[in-house]
Amino acid sequence: MSVPILELVDVHAAYGRIEVLRGVDLRVPAGAVVALLGPNGAGKSTLLKVVSGQLAATAGDVHMAGVSVRNASPGELARAGLALVPEGRGVFPNLSVEDNLRLMSCAGVPAAQVRDTAYTTFPRLHERRRQLAGTLSGGEQQMLALARALTSDPALLLLDELSMGLAPAIVDELYDTVRSIAAAGVSIVVVEQFARTALRICDLAAVMTGGRIETVGAPDEIGSTMADVMLGGAA
Repeated sequence: MSVPILELVDVHAAYGRIEVLRGVDLRVPAGAVVALLGPNGAGKSTLLKVVSGQLAATAGDVHMAGVSVRNASPGELARAGLALVPEGRGVFPNLSVEDNLRLMSCAGVPAAQVRDTAYTTFPRLHERRRQLAGTLSGGEQQMLALARALTSDPALLLLDELSMGLAPAIVDELYDTVRSIAAAGVSIVVVEQFARTALRICDLAAVMTGGRIETVGAPDEIGSTMADVMLGGAA
């Protein structure tokens, strides 16, 4: 069996005295798209914070490509090939699209390579390159956030609530791009409250409730066995 790109073993995490993750076990195969589904408060975003080094696990271990990264800093994880697109996009609204991208060159990626990656993946950003990021539509801001993550040439991409606040047609377009990114060899974990589109493009789906992974399976298995309310209704 090949080494998974990401493996969580009995991971616990808390905010103060409130335990949010209660023994999470999850394997993400190399090259796969894994959708992490479940209702609000299930612990999905907290899990991404632990994986990306923003929140320390209180117990358990996290492995990336077979190496323990439980105590790694966000910078160390980025150098190891991890990239995160956080909930809320996190673009710099008072900078132009091109200046948002230029910031990625501070991490050592040539500016020309940054622009080429972003504009090839999202031609619309090239059209908007001199526009302030804060004046972009929600979908275009999400494209910019995703483009910035891709410029680091990640091995593992974490996406938190990619669809939040966006029209269904834009969500479909973004997830088609996610599938193309995966086809190029990037492993992806995508957190979604609204599951139908994520199930359309993922290889595996994990349903999370109460701070634990309850079930993992192929998209058709998850879609046919879990209640609609668990998967976010009719989104």
